[in-house]
Amino acid sequence: HYLQPIKFKQLSLHSSANEGPDGDVSLFFGLSGTGKTTLSADPGRALIGDDEHVWSDTGVFNIEGGCYAKCVGLDAAKEPEIYGAIKFGSILENVTYDYYTREPNYEDTGITENTRCAYPIEYIPNAKVPCTATGQPKNVIYLTCDAFGVLPPVSLLDSDQAQYWFLSGYTSKIPGTEDGVTEPLPTFSTCFGQPFLVLHPSRYAEMLAERMVKSGTKCWLVNTGYTGGGVGVGRRCPLKYTRAIVDAIHDGSLAKAAYTTFPIFNLQIPTSCNGVPAELLDPTQAWKDKDAFKRESTKLAGMFNAAFKDYADLCSDAVVAAGPKV
Repeated sequence: HYLQPIKFKQLSLHSSANEGPDGDVSLFFGLSGTGKTTLSADPGRALIGDDEHVWSDTGVFNIEGGCYAKCVGLDAAKEPEIYGAIKFGSILENVTYDYYTREPNYEDTGITENTRCAYPIEYIPNAKVPCTATGQPKNVIYLTCDAFGVLPPVSLLDSDQAQYWFLSGYTSKIPGTEDGVTEPLPTFSTCFGQPFLVLHPSRYAEMLAERMVKSGTKCWLVNTGYTGGGVGVGRRCPLKYTRAIVDAIHDGSLAKAAYTTFPIFNLQIPTSCNGVPAELLDPTQAWKDKDAFKRESTKLAGMFNAAFKDYADLCSDAVVAAGPKV
């Protein structure tokens, strides 16, 4: 994250990547628990890599040789590629198992919620080896798990919003996942990978925006968190609907949908998506308690504005203005 942008003028990213049968590349950004590993391991697309990539002038390439997946609640029916990759040669971390059968227990969180498995990328059946693609990314997908239940399941971002949300790097901690967490807590990890960065975050954001404009790349915000209310009121967006949204991004149908403006955050949200109930796409409709929705929206918007103050001085006025309006 220093040599690539400084010495080679290429953009290094904390992201996963995959490639469609027609050579179209997608980059997925997201913090722990947002679904980055799960959604990039798509049976219909070739996996380029799980976590660290470089977007170069000639394409995308992986700069690590394996994957690091969350295991809590892992189910063969929901995540068959990851489930099947856990075999001899993989390393389970914080996962308990039956001493007699040696079967892992993915439901046991007695040690920690953060159970993991590391495995070579070739353990994914449709991994692309060598892990390179010659096409420029067609789609960039920001993943967030919004425990407040405010953000829509999918939004289409313009160039300024793409920089704002990239710099914000938002997700949230869910009550019960860590000691002392009793209500949703926002997490802002700039560029979706603050611990990995060496340069000022605005450098990476500007390079990302420049490459997206040059390549005509579309940028999407996908909320894999709660809908119809926050934790305790709403429910986590079902994985089948999130997969349907990502499929619609990849087949191009979502880009052709009709859009409406989501208030406060000024996001463009589709009015329809194949395989997804229409009422799920608009949180203003999904919430039964409209007053509570407005309070939570205003609360979350204030958190965004407070967090972005750290980067506003090095951003253009247009990028600063791309944030929520309270």
